[in-house]
Amino acid sequence: MTNDTERSGRINRTGRIRRFSIYRITEHWCVVGLFLVLVVTGLSQRFYYLDASQWTILLFGGIDATRLIHRFAGVLFSLLVLEHLLGVAFGVMFLRAQPHMAITKKDFLDARHNIRYYIGLESRPSACSRYDYNEKFVYWLVATGGIIMIMTGFALWFPVEAVRFLPGQFIPAAKVMHSNEGMLIFLLLAVWHIYDSIFSPDVFPLDTSMFSGYISRERMVREHPLELAELEGVFIKDIAGEEITGGGGEEPPAETQGDAPPGS
Repeated sequence: MTNDTERSGRINRTGRIRRFSIYRITEHWCVVGLFLVLVVTGLSQRFYYLDASQWTILLFGGIDATRLIHRFAGVLFSLLVLEHLLGVAFGVMFLRAQPHMAITKKDFLDARHNIRYYIGLESRPSACSRYDYNEKFVYWLVATGGIIMIMTGFALWFPVEAVRFLPGQFIPAAKVMHSNEGMLIFLLLAVWHIYDSIFSPDVFPLDTSMFSGYISRERMVREHPLELAELEGVFIKDIAGEEITGGGGEEPPAETQGDAPPGS
């Protein structure tokens, strides 16, 4: 249920809607900074035979310094992941925060609905709440991939300690996993996430929400109508001027139906 205080706190004087808090913005840019350091120092070691890699290694002061920087950034990234997971768990268990990134049946219905929309079998895209299935896919791929990178990275850093608890074959397997998972995450973010944040027609030339924390109401109508309906305490059909399907060609979710608007 959304009260008037929540609504006024998330909508500024110009009508733009706060999507991310200062805390989440700071967390995001810390991840970006550490990720860039890990990519540059990690890929330069993997492709050491390339001129660009050798130039990068020399720029950092040699291979030993490059490895030290990579490991230090890895430790900071591990702490950031731990902080994020503990913060989410604490919020859900004690602050009654909603687990918005949890994958639900509706995400699969939305994906199916949008496939039908892209091939002309539906008249409009599915209506999504705070995060759609694309955003959840990127989040969980990076989250699970990050955990794999942390585990394999520490195993490669401390192989003797690792084989006390794991078979010796885990070390060469960890090397392959660490390298390939890093490439997968890098390609995902370099292609998919950069497109969504810069080159997508909906945000071009730049999605500024991770700088300001706010997005326009028009974009909320297009991308997150269910969240907007709850925030404003109105029916889904009032958001876009006509009724929007709730995903997979179904009726809107139960919380958007009934005698009173959601959050009232």
